[in-house]
Amino acid sequence: MPVPALEVRDLTVGYGDRSVLRGLSMKVEPGQLVALIGANGAGKTTLLRSVSGLLRPAGGTILLDGVPLQGQPPHRVVESGFVQSPEGKQLFPGMSIRENLLVGAHNRRARAGREQTMAEVFALFPILQERQRLVASTLSGGQQQMLAVGRALMAKPRVLALDEPSLGLAPIMVERLFEAIRRIRDLGVTVLVIEQNVLQVLQMADYGYVLERGVISLQASGPQLLANPCLRSTYLGL
Repeated sequence: MPVPALEVRDLTVGYGDRSVLRGLSMKVEPGQLVALIGANGAGKTTLLRSVSGLLRPAGGTILLDGVPLQGQPPHRVVESGFVQSPEGKQLFPGMSIRENLLVGAHNRRARAGREQTMAEVFALFPILQERQRLVASTLSGGQQQMLAVGRALMAKPRVLALDEPSLGLAPIMVERLFEAIRRIRDLGVTVLVIEQNVLQVLQMADYGYVLERGVISLQASGPQLLANPCLRSTYLGL
């Protein structure tokens, strides 16, 4: 059996006296695109922040390719290969598109091949190559999200985590972004996507988890989750 690219076992995380994740366990297999869905406040971003080293879990284990991650500072987590593109893009608006991308290649593992990686990002998002000398603030919202994903790819992730990538985007930009995410998965990058656009993300997901009140309530392949009557009623209004 292959070792999971990312595995979380019995993870417990809270803020002060408030428990957010309660014994959560999940796996992301190598080369898969895995969706994590759930209502606001369910604990999705808390999970990513815990894996990224921004929050210290009260209990549980986090493994990247079988190697423990918990206790590592965020920059070490990135160097290990878990890279997050956070909700809200968090770009440097006064820096050029190219400079924003180069920020992503700051870790030692990514620096040596950064020009090759940038060429791969430009192949995914040609508009970034066309406008690479312009400042990031000149891009539309959808183009800025492409830049945020491209910057994360510059870090050479073994697991790429995307937090609400389609938030606030026009439908045509959502389609383009999701097609790029499919291509990233097809290039061999393992992808974990947190997404409110349940229908579209499950249509392309190899596997999915539903997080409710800090625990996994459902898990199955993307098509199986889409066919689940409870999920269709709760998240799709069908």
